[in-house]
Amino acid sequence: MSDQYIVSARKYRPQTFDTVVGQEHITTTLKNAIRHNHLAHAYLFCGPRGVGKTTCARILAKTINCENPTADIEACGTCPTCQSFSNNTSFNVFELDAASNNSVDDIRNLTDQVRFAPQQGKYKIYIIDEVHMLSAAAFNAFLKTLEEPPPYAIFILATTEKHKILPTILSRCQIFDFKRITTNDIVAHLHGIATKEGVVAQEAGLHVIAQKSEGCMRDALSMLDRIVSFTNGMLTYQSTMEHLNLLDADYYFKLTDHILGQDVSGTLLQLDAALERGFEGDVILEGMAEHLRNLLLCKDPRMAKLLDVPADHKPVFHEKANQTPPSFIISALNVVNDSEINYKNATNKRLHVEMCLIRLCYVLQATSATPDDVKKNFDGVGVVQPAPVVAASPQPIAAKPVPEPAKVIELAPPSHDVLPASIVAEPEQPIQPAKPVQEAPKHEARKFIYKSDGPPPQDAITTSGRRISKSVIDLDAIIDEELRNQQAEQKEVTADMVAEIWQHYKHGIPTTRSAYRASLTMMDVAFVAPDEVIVVCKDQLTESNANNERNVLIDYFRKHSGYPLRVKVELREDMELKEAAPVVRSKAEILDDMIKKNPSLGKLRDALNMQLDW
Repeated sequence: MSDQYIVSARKYRPQTFDTVVGQEHITTTLKNAIRHNHLAHAYLFCGPRGVGKTTCARILAKTINCENPTADIEACGTCPTCQSFSNNTSFNVFELDAASNNSVDDIRNLTDQVRFAPQQGKYKIYIIDEVHMLSAAAFNAFLKTLEEPPPYAIFILATTEKHKILPTILSRCQIFDFKRITTNDIVAHLHGIATKEGVVAQEAGLHVIAQKSEGCMRDALSMLDRIVSFTNGMLTYQSTMEHLNLLDADYYFKLTDHILGQDVSGTLLQLDAALERGFEGDVILEGMAEHLRNLLLCKDPRMAKLLDVPADHKPVFHEKANQTPPSFIISALNVVNDSEINYKNATNKRLHVEMCLIRLCYVLQATSATPDDVKKNFDGVGVVQPAPVVAASPQPIAAKPVPEPAKVIELAPPSHDVLPASIVAEPEQPIQPAKPVQEAPKHEARKFIYKSDGPPPQDAITTSGRRISKSVIDLDAIIDEELRNQQAEQKEVTADMVAEIWQHYKHGIPTTRSAYRASLTMMDVAFVAPDEVIVVCKDQLTESNANNERNVLIDYFRKHSGYPLRVKVELREDMELKEAAPVVRSKAEILDDMIKKNPSLGKLRDALNMQLDW
């Protein structure tokens, strides 16, 4: 007759402190306490399930009563006390399950036993598991005994929910917090057990088991037993993924390739293949989120230690991460996270997942589009762009009807991108073709306000001969037009223009991005005619920051120069950076220059008794 089968969680349960996995901070402390005879009368072991709380309690109970402990403070396992403990016949160790013995009477029976000294050994140890299940009355009945027990009595309490225990109990115990066992420790332990059992196990398969167990060794051993039975002793990565109902990394690599290629058909067919294999939509979304997170971690070498994947998968993740823009990954994570949150409330689960993947197909287009492109959000609603200023023909057109005088209406503060609607060109003076201009710094709208005792408003004439008729003259309109006239003379991009745009960009970074603002001091720009801007960095960190913001810089330089500039990032560690003084002129300074060029504007201001409204 064959021996009775014992599950791995019981068969390979640690019997000494040295065999406990992943809790060295606990076992070392307990061994030192035994060595120096500094044992407390009450211990509280708390932490997640399956990490060794009850196991350490039993090892402690066995070791402190051992008659011949080793030099390393471990139980010998051969003395009569150790033998009785191993055979569950010891009268000095009592285990109580508080989940089923949580009444006052159960605690009173326990306290009655405490009065009797041990017949063999030094201590009587009481192990109370799931102590948080005791009723409030049972806790109160236990307080006095727990505070002043006999010198031979030691209480070891174990719980997974420390917050449910009364503070009066916590204050009477030495508290030990057990941590989740790391993936590498679980893999090493499972590999040792597989070797002893004669099981052929791939490290990638063991790694998946360790990840799925979430730091619980008991769960990992249970999964190992199931998969070994399922595969007849040949534990592979594919069989592990199939048995645990998980999609492998290759599936998500293919799905990501379809998404980056904006292949909606291929993406939906890839989803259909997973659904036909019986996978639920939430499992696919969860796996996609984890896959995107792993790609994001590969973007920075400092985060490589956070990449919890099998060793043979890491090179593939790094290669794919280099092909994927970080802006796409972050935006895609937001889309997938929103879909996961709303999955339970969706009536049509499949359509919900399909819409999520369709949005992902257009994330790359949305994150890499320039400001001149027509953008659309993920819901398919178009974002209306401002209508461009259409230049009138410079040649007069015969038989052109004379338009009626434009009606003057009150407008909001003018935009810097389009000429204000209140500036009306006279019919005989056609608008000249628009030229690339540099955008003026945006300030709050300021206006000339007529005082109540001044003369009635008259038509105002700008320096270019255009007429404004409003009860309130918009100063921004006049100054912006003057700036456009001055900047229209610019024929090509120069190094000075690039430097000035760079200073505007640096001063426009919000204070909330303090780290990025600091890294900008380690950057400078150089202009290579006719259309290339080089952002020069002094170290690798600032180079990484500049590459992450490269799309933003391209949009900014193109918008403020009016030319399709190219932006390139270079690392020059031997370069000495210097901070150029910002060239920013206020509206008041611009107005003074305009009055110097055209004194009639100053006379108009004085005649109408106008002042600046800040």
